[in-house]
Amino acid sequence: MTADPLRWLWAAAAVALWLALVGAVAWSRARARRAAAGRASALAPAEGADALLIAFASQTGQAEELAWMTASTLSGAGVPSRVVLLGDLGPDALRAEGRVLIIASTTGEGDGPDAMSWFARQHMAGPADLAGLSYGLLALGDRTYADFCGFGRALDLWLQRSGAIPLFDRVEVDNGDAGAIRHWQHQLGAVIGRPVEADWTPPAYDRWRLVARTHLNPGSPGGEAWRLAFEPVDHAAHWVAGDIAEIGLPAVDGVAPASREYSVASLPSDGRVEFIVRRSLRPDGSPGLASGWLTGDLPVGDPIDMRIRTNSGFHGPAAEVPLVLIGNGTGLAGLRAHWRARATGAHGGVWLLFGERTSAHDAFLDTELHSALASGVLTRLDRAFSRDPGDGRYVQDLITLNTDELAAWIDRGAVILVCGSLDGMSTGVHAALETALGPDRLLALAEAGRYRRDVY
Repeated sequence: MTADPLRWLWAAAAVALWLALVGAVAWSRARARRAAAGRASALAPAEGADALLIAFASQTGQAEELAWMTASTLSGAGVPSRVVLLGDLGPDALRAEGRVLIIASTTGEGDGPDAMSWFARQHMAGPADLAGLSYGLLALGDRTYADFCGFGRALDLWLQRSGAIPLFDRVEVDNGDAGAIRHWQHQLGAVIGRPVEADWTPPAYDRWRLVARTHLNPGSPGGEAWRLAFEPVDHAAHWVAGDIAEIGLPAVDGVAPASREYSVASLPSDGRVEFIVRRSLRPDGSPGLASGWLTGDLPVGDPIDMRIRTNSGFHGPAAEVPLVLIGNGTGLAGLRAHWRARATGAHGGVWLLFGERTSAHDAFLDTELHSALASGVLTRLDRAFSRDPGDGRYVQDLITLNTDELAAWIDRGAVILVCGSLDGMSTGVHAALETALGPDRLLALAEAGRYRRDVY
């Protein structure tokens, strides 16, 4: 799924950070809380004991995983804790806790996670009354973006302007930097006054075998796009539409192994995990580390290390709910599983809006899309090809051309899922949706979980 710039090379140690503690959960926040409640039972404090609050703000699930890892660490040190969504709290609830640990992700160019939009608008526009609250903050970000840890920093500033006292300086994490995570663990020990475990358990990868690799766009003016398929070697696997695969990579030129994440384009009933990967190129023309290996150097038939990670923020609604899928390029992978999940029964409708460069070379999955239309799996298909004479449109232009129809789908309760590139596409789509639906209505959709994004 993701682009593969050289900057990811220095994130090699990130493979040791993420523990598969999050089980498959449904798309709604209510069901997510029920799943979390079951998972929290093992960490439940003794009756009458005070539990240290751990609040998370997550876009793709990493902050949530770190929150549960933090809770597990504290539990192992004899300190009871509980994990909640930061967006479910208000100033009064925070102040009443007295002490809180917060793990917050930044998405895009300094924005908070979608689920935090209501919290930010309702509470962070000005100072609140948080006198008596002390907190520790772990901010997740990416230094290649201009506003590194922008939301975490804004949250830290708001907390302090509101009278809250930091337990220690904000810990900032660049692309899962292992040193920063270890520093967070050290600070946990300082907060509770006793040592905590030195390192968290690395991800438990399964073995998968590459069974097919197909070049999707020979002759395209854009980068090569490849469809990859992997079958499990010795295990059964389960996931749902919207989930993410994390691939462990081998050491290259003496550099420690790294990992990459890709949107899963298939379902367990297919018997294999599929991706659409863009082969990226470095400035000197050599292929990117991960995409070069996956699209060329990895022999068909060879095994790799991989795990499927729950991405509840991009799960789809119930089948009867209308679904609007919007994306470009390899983002089609993150949308494909959603329409395929509706192939076995009646559904509320699926509308796909997709953009690429040329119809002659970049009409990804063209035969499958027309078959889905003919069978009713897809209700409507609109595509834009920016390099075609007589077209020249981008996917956001399709929104502008179909404003009334889009509003009618939203009036019927539709959920919007957007997948594809962060630069250009996601901002253009967001602006077009604001124009079509109005900023307030789009914000309300995001807060209700009806506008979800998986952009990279």
